[in-house]
Amino acid sequence: MARERLYFDYNATAPLLDEARSAMIDAMDLPGNPSSVHAEGRKARAVIGQAREAVARLCGVPAAQVTFCSGATEAANHVLTPDFRMGRSPVRVSRLFVSAVEHPAMLAGGRFAADEITVLPVDRDGRLDLDALEDALAAHDQTSGQAMLGLQLANNETGVIQPVRQAADIVRAHHGLMVVDAVQGAGRLPLSLEALGADFLILSGHKIGGPKGIGALVSAGEILMPAPLLRGGGQEKGHRGGTENLVSIAGFGAAADAALEGLSDIGRIAALRDGLEAGLRDQAPDVILHGAAVDRLANTSFFSLPGLKAETAQIAFDMEGVAVSAGAACSSGKIGLSHVLTAMGADADLGAIRVSLGSAHTENDIERFLEAFKAINTRRLARMGAAVAA
Repeated sequence: MARERLYFDYNATAPLLDEARSAMIDAMDLPGNPSSVHAEGRKARAVIGQAREAVARLCGVPAAQVTFCSGATEAANHVLTPDFRMGRSPVRVSRLFVSAVEHPAMLAGGRFAADEITVLPVDRDGRLDLDALEDALAAHDQTSGQAMLGLQLANNETGVIQPVRQAADIVRAHHGLMVVDAVQGAGRLPLSLEALGADFLILSGHKIGGPKGIGALVSAGEILMPAPLLRGGGQEKGHRGGTENLVSIAGFGAAADAALEGLSDIGRIAALRDGLEAGLRDQAPDVILHGAAVDRLANTSFFSLPGLKAETAQIAFDMEGVAVSAGAACSSGKIGLSHVLTAMGADADLGAIRVSLGSAHTENDIERFLEAFKAINTRRLARMGAAVAA
């Protein structure tokens, strides 16, 4: 009898939570359009309101500051724009700064032209170089418009937590705007837009156990907002046109409540991750653990093995019944050199495997993972020995 497969790829997509599934099934039975004024429409609109309040609680903001959209990529394209409105007055943002380890949706720059985007360096641990940020903002010509910084709360590959508050203070001193990609941090770190010093947060439903294809842009207020990306019937207070995805929003809201409650499990998950990494070191003393010298998400381990390509390792784990990632799963199955490792100054030929945990994992799962790793590492050492002998 085949053993049950192990899923260690929560940073790509967390499995759908039972709470989210139930909320989605209930929403499927609602016939009304949320914009309709009759009883059926009001009932559908109430479901969206409840979900908005749940997402707002996760971020520590009033519900009115949550705008639903199709996911984090849309949210990034919405907020990364030169065109803002302060009430009815236009506000110009003339330059976007992003760190070199951002998700591709942030690195693409949204609606900024390519020559309006500046990529900032990171240190060898993958954290934003704050001195480089200070110098870049000091050199920015504010007469052309405000500056904006787009920065992850935590990296999707390494799990490294960025110095967001310090960066926000620098941005604020230069009268700029701060957009925080909180996709990986939500549900894995306490999340407060105010404490982070952000003007906007980006969230994704499927990273916290909600459905795929739903996300949110969370703002610090209702006065300063980006020009709409999608115009239509005035839904989401005119910030995002189109009939709301009621079913997915309901699931997102349920997942947000569960994510807030699940923060109490972070210590246990950290212990599992630490045990996994101790096992890696015991079996392969030459293993390289990226970002391990600084604060990381409790659920994430990103490691390399000399002499073993990332794609080879990923396939080997898959054949052992273990799902892991070779870097980030954001390019339709593409496996290649990690831009994150490149920015961190790693060997250009070095690949890496990402293991990301969730609340369902146990010590037995870690033991099974290490069993699979042992088999893979034994074959690696045999190949390296044969190469030396030849």
